[in-house]
Amino acid sequence: MKVVYFTAGAAGMYCGSCMRDNTLVAALRARGRDAMLVPLYTPIRTDEDDVSEPRLFYGGINVYLQQKSAVFRHTPWLIDKLLDSPALLRKVSGGADRSSPDDLASMTISMLKGQYGAQRKELSKLVRWLAEVRPDIVNLPNAMFVGAASAIKQALGVPVFCTLTGEDIFLDKLQEPYRGEVLTLIRERGRDVDGFIAVSRYYAAYSQKQFAIPEERIHVILLGIRIDGSAEPAEIPAEPFTIGYLARICPEKGLHILCEALKTLWGAGRRCRLRIAGYCGEADRPYLDEIRRHLANEKLDNVVDYVGEVDRAGKLSFLRSLHAFSVPTVYKEAKGLYVLEALANGVPVIQPRHGAFPEMVEATGGGLLFEPCDPEALAESIAQLMDDPELRRRLGCHGRSAVNEYYTDEVMADRTWALYTKEMEEAARRDASR
Repeated sequence: MKVVYFTAGAAGMYCGSCMRDNTLVAALRARGRDAMLVPLYTPIRTDEDDVSEPRLFYGGINVYLQQKSAVFRHTPWLIDKLLDSPALLRKVSGGADRSSPDDLASMTISMLKGQYGAQRKELSKLVRWLAEVRPDIVNLPNAMFVGAASAIKQALGVPVFCTLTGEDIFLDKLQEPYRGEVLTLIRERGRDVDGFIAVSRYYAAYSQKQFAIPEERIHVILLGIRIDGSAEPAEIPAEPFTIGYLARICPEKGLHILCEALKTLWGAGRRCRLRIAGYCGEADRPYLDEIRRHLANEKLDNVVDYVGEVDRAGKLSFLRSLHAFSVPTVYKEAKGLYVLEALANGVPVIQPRHGAFPEMVEATGGGLLFEPCDPEALAESIAQLMDDPELRRRLGCHGRSAVNEYYTDEVMADRTWALYTKEMEEAARRDASR
């Protein structure tokens, strides 16, 4: 069985979805499975070995130009190939987060229209390539790409799956009438998809309701991470107590809430430090600058370390320097890879009681929950771990043990392959009964 797994590049930044996809396909290959990871829009960026194909489809420049002008919907393949150059896409992708909301909404609608949208030439190129590769299963990256399912199925006659990984973040930013039209198209075009894979039970329930997907067509396959390199909790000094944040630096991830909790703790005489790591795009620089100014005004800038982006070795070193970990998202997170990464290194987590976090904390026994968007409640939970080293140790050990058993890349790969195999067997039975 051959699988082509599409993943959506994130304009040069580390992205939880494409990192998960890369980890999954790498694990499938390590287990002898025939799987290809193919990027869309831009090359992917990951802190592990990149196993994606050098070939890229729906290059971000071509998609944008074809949306803006009919001229580019008929350009020869050589021009398209030049515009799809990975080097060029990496160079220009830094400005992707400055695209206007209306432009992004219009392109999303067009993409969902598939062969009837402005990017139909891109879809034709993708389908022609798939016909040459002849996969047995095709996996789409997210619900915004379900417009391609019909053309793929008509041309190849193979099952098509789609991963659900957090489309709500993008959808909630859309204004009407765009949001309503996008949802309508996802619901209509989603009928062409044979099965959907949700990365958490929370997001499966959300998607079933929001995208009108029948329950039996949604399969939950929990996130998995590479655990090689992770280690027993490090022996770090008890003081200063150090809290860590490792995620994209943007308002949605809630760094400002964690900084307010730090302020509350210091106001109560509790001496602790905060370490911050993660990608910060140009559009979010003012947000980070404002946080830094606020901390400086509160005389807390000297107890905060800005680590910036980290590679895999840097990430593991960062996590081993912490007593506790928190990414207090404002939105309801569907994934939360960073939670698993912290737990894999024995670091207890403190997360808001929404999205996928309650099920992750309950399943792993590796942390505490607090009321979302409440810095005081977050500060209380941090103080609880500061005062109880044994609780800290116990949560860290439980979390690490659970991740090693249930949330590894191998478990994720085996469950994904089992789902594909079941679909192929059912398709064969349907064909035989005709």
